[in-house]
Amino acid sequence: MVVGAFPMAKLLYLGIRQVSKPLANRIKEAARRSEFFKTYICLPPAQLYHWVEMRTKMRIMGFRGTVIKPLNEEAAAELGAELLGEATIFIVGGGCLVLEYWRHQAQQRHKEEEQRAAWNALRDEVGHLALALEALQAQVQAAPPQGALEELRTELQEVRAQLCNPGRSASQAVSASKK
Repeated sequence: MVVGAFPMAKLLYLGIRQVSKPLANRIKEAARRSEFFKTYICLPPAQLYHWVEMRTKMRIMGFRGTVIKPLNEEAAAELGAELLGEATIFIVGGGCLVLEYWRHQAQQRHKEEEQRAAWNALRDEVGHLALALEALQAQVQAAPPQGALEELRTELQEVRAQLCNPGRSASQAVSASKK
């Protein structure tokens, strides 16, 4: 299942990237045209990124305490626009992941509620069956004992015999039925 899901995740990521690319390109163009956007939104992150990157490279190479010169305005604006475009793509992709997670959680909650309702229905049915069983057991215990049934059978046979032979007496019918 994971193997089948992995290409779909890659495809989804590429689709989101392709959809958000035009948005990122528009932001880059706005950064190049607008002085306010360039000065206050693109330049500070670009200069910070350049400073962190150069500082890290210098430390890796063993240079300590060197002064890092800031980028010129044109290069910083271009780098800032690139960073902003990539951040836009990342935010759109992250938003899609968050929305998919929320959708999955809602489905899980719905499934758990259905299982809980089915479980409760089964529990209620078992309770009703237990009550019916108790009622049947009470009826069985209240039934007349076996000897009383034999007496009723004997009386029934006597009544049948009298109905079949109206001239015979009851004692004759009982003796004939016993033979």
